[in-house]
Amino acid sequence: MTNLLIRDPFLAAPFRLMDEMLRSGGNGGRVTGFTPPVDVHETEDEYLVKIDLPGVKSEDVNIEVNDSVLSLSGSRVPDETSAAQLVERPYGTFARTLTLPQGVNSDSIEAGFQDGVLELRIPKPAERKPKKITIGAAGKKAIGK
Repeated sequence: MTNLLIRDPFLAAPFRLMDEMLRSGGNGGRVTGFTPPVDVHETEDEYLVKIDLPGVKSEDVNIEVNDSVLSLSGSRVPDETSAAQLVERPYGTFARTLTLPQGVNSDSIEAGFQDGVLELRIPKPAERKPKKITIGAAGKKAIGK
């Protein structure tokens, strides 16, 4: 007698369905909205912020500063050139906010966009050092009772 091996796809990959459902958000396989990853590096003179935005056009990105809060928002549109068989790349709108250190001059922030990476250069504020006041000899008055 021959052994017949029947492979059950649910037993072979028991978490596959759950993974697909979580990845799609339960919306029929369509992935909408995403949170782009952000890296922040600090140098002696500035903060360097890098945001991965592959497939996003620079004109679809909005950068604003309001009350020491840097807001990034935008959107990536899906590729609708043909009938999709599998959609894993997220599209839709995104938004990120970062709190800036006190004293940052928002007019000096520079932004560049190359190879799907948005790069922000945020100059550090001038260090606030306490002002030292020296006691001079002029204007001395005797303190009396």
